[in-house]
Amino acid sequence: MVEFDKVYDRRNTNCAKWDSIKDTYGEDGLLPLWVADMDFKANRPVLEALGKTVEQGILGYSPAPASLYQAIQSWQQRRHDYSINKEAILFNSGVVPSLALAVQAYTQPGDAVLIHDPVYPPFAKVVEQNDRKLVRNILQVEQGHFVMDLEKMEKQIIEEHVRLFILCNPHNPGGRVWTSSELEAVGKLCAKHDVLVVSDEIHQDLIFAPHTFTTFANAHPSFKDFSVTMTAATKTFNLAGIKNSMVFIENADLRKKFVDVQKRNSQDEINIFGYVGTEAAYEHGDTWLEELLDYLKGNIDLVSEFLASELPQVKMMRPEGTYLIWLDFSAFGLTDAALQDQLVHKGKVVLNAGITFGPQGTQHMRLNVACPKETLLEGLKRMKHAFE
Repeated sequence: MVEFDKVYDRRNTNCAKWDSIKDTYGEDGLLPLWVADMDFKANRPVLEALGKTVEQGILGYSPAPASLYQAIQSWQQRRHDYSINKEAILFNSGVVPSLALAVQAYTQPGDAVLIHDPVYPPFAKVVEQNDRKLVRNILQVEQGHFVMDLEKMEKQIIEEHVRLFILCNPHNPGGRVWTSSELEAVGKLCAKHDVLVVSDEIHQDLIFAPHTFTTFANAHPSFKDFSVTMTAATKTFNLAGIKNSMVFIENADLRKKFVDVQKRNSQDEINIFGYVGTEAAYEHGDTWLEELLDYLKGNIDLVSEFLASELPQVKMMRPEGTYLIWLDFSAFGLTDAALQDQLVHKGKVVLNAGITFGPQGTQHMRLNVACPKETLLEGLKRMKHAFE
């Protein structure tokens, strides 16, 4: 049994989540419930595999071994019913760098790229930093969760001449696990207007029953022809520091375009720890992941119960996947700056500001619950104190 309740002191370990908050906010004693990594130790077989690699003592250039491809293919097949050929699997240092490469490979400066709003902040950054036109499609809230507005989306695609759509599947920050029918509908819309889909699926393993994950390429047989899938073991298994991700491109022409840009940017090599950690996680991670999901579900229940009894003004969007919770603080009537100031400097707790996820994130915050219950409960108490 994994000790998810054990509290580890991550301060002074060169940890972005814990060690950057003083520089960011100018004071000590803040509790970070923001950056999307976990305060849990990685799975023991992964640590052992990494340790064995270090012990061999010679860390030279290393290609991706056949066993890594097999581990990826096996994981995708047994966890997501997704069968993928070896030649369709590419590697890169992370999903965000891969998104930037996709924007460069499949669009030209000035082309329109569509994203949802709210959504993971780097989506907008990679579009704008590559001199493309950013088009935001506002997600609607129905029955307490996000849904896509396909009618508005089609109107924007036509009027803005959208060439590329970046999908967050599952959705960050809302925790929506898009259903197969939802993905089929948006995919057919994109196919109708010749829009290529890049699907960020890094949270694909973090799904709470009874919800089930569908990779975009699996939602309809034709979708493999105009889509690119990006994922990694690093989010699932708390391995962000090993810097490895996968890009699945089944269309040979699309794959060649991506590889050409990757090589021009010299982003076609991964460090040995990325390969080793990913393979070990996929080979030995099933039981650890199931225990993690049970623990995370308990943490989500804790947040729900605490807010209902202690801070009812804050409305929670219950996630169907991910370990992130989208919180609505609009009842307090504060500006985004005042909301963050009150949480940080009075409550002494740091969440991700909702406004960074797009204009629709105003008066919201994103809470990371991938931590021991003791830490989470302390954070919730600090949130309450911020508004007392």
